[in-house]
Amino acid sequence: MKIMIRAAAIGALAILVPVAALAKVPCEETLNEVRAARSSATLSAADAAKVDELINQGIDRCNADDDNRANGFFKDAMTAIGK
Repeated sequence: MKIMIRAAAIGALAILVPVAALAKVPCEETLNEVRAARSSATLSAADAAKVDELINQGIDRCNADDDNRANGFFKDAMTAIGK
């Protein structure tokens, strides 16, 4: 019985891991969204500087193929924009 449970768990992990990997959003797509939101937003100078800095940090991470961290910066920028 324990062997069957372990086999089922391993099988489930084998299926879930690739699905989770496919669920990631490429940072390039997120960057396009944040740029569109930034261009249509009316921000104070301080907020604009903060958003631009977050976008630049995200671009640096995106260029380094670190999509998760890049998307984190872009998410923070979207939050600062108010979207």
